[in-house]
Formats: sequence, structure tokens, C-alpha cells
Amino acid sequence: MTSRLWLTVPVFLGMTLAGTPRLLAEDPAATPAPQAAAPVPSKDSETINKIMQDNEAMLSGRGFTYDPAGRRDPFRSLVDAANTVGKGPRPRGIAGMLISEVDLVGIVQKGKGALAFFNGSDNKGYFLRVGDTLYDGKIIRIDRRTGIVVFRQDINDPRSIKPYRDVTKRLTTAEEGSL
Repeated sequence: MTSRLWLTVPVFLGMTLAGTPRLLAEDPAATPAPQAAAPVPSKDSETINKIMQDNEAMLSGRGFTYDPAGRRDPFRSLVDAANTVGKGPRPRGIAGMLISEVDLVGIVQKGKGALAFFNGSDNKGYFLRVGDTLYDGKIIRIDRRTGIVVFRQDINDPRSIKPYRDVTKRLTTAEEGSL
């Protein structure tokens, strides 16, 4: 209750001081008698009432909105934004997917090389080999015996010494997947 009182005191003082020079300049004897008609609210009083209502709404926890006005979201990482700047819009298919968006489903042997079978974020299957690229990295190793695929993910972190990091995806057995 006291916080509402402190909000109304400056407004009341401002209204009182704004009317003081006019009252001092007028002759009290020349002032006509007050009429019984309802006073017409001035634009200043409407603005003050609007500010008071907004303050009360904000203090009570309702009616608060945030307008970014073209500024960046303060809750998004600056490092994530730096990774996507300059690459442009994502292409269609597997080339436009992030490493975190694909799931390793299987590894098959084809001649001397191996192919990794991935399920993309679009629920389509993709066969990839060493050297194939995704949006944020490329495959550098496929090992059929151990069931792993190693990606070299491009990062743009000024704190990092290397401009990349190796990400490993492993095949999971049916028992591990159901846990």
C-alpha cells in the first residue's frame, strides 16, 4: 500500500506545481464563480491517469509486455548467434540439418568403406560416408566394429583454441534404447 502512495505523491505534486503559476497570475477577485457542470478532463490528466493505471498493473503483475524493437533477445547465447551468422539460410535435406538433429540408425559395409544410416529431423533416412557434410560439420570417421560415427563440428567460439570439436554418435542396442 505504501508503494502506491509513493507513486501518487510525485504525480500530485507535479499537478499542483503545474497549476501554481497560473493561479498566481490571475486576480482572485476577477475569477468567476465555479459552475456546476462536470469538468472536462484535460489531455495531461488523461496521460497521468494512463501512467497510474499502467504502474498499478505492472506492480500487480499483470499487463507487462516487452517490445524488443529490433534488439536481440537477451536470453539467447551470443556464441550460438555467431555460429549461424554468415552461413545464410539452411539448404534442404541432410545438408541443412545440424549434427544434433540427426540420429544414427545403422552402419553398413560397402566394399572397403562403410556407410552410416541416419534418420534426419524430417523423418527421412540418409546414407552418408566419410567426407559428407551437414550444416554445422562433416563426417571424419565411421567405424563399423565399434558402431561409432565421428563428426568434426565447426564452432565459432572465441574462447576455444580450435575452431572445431569432434562429436561422436554411437549405435544403441534395443535394450539400451528402451531404458
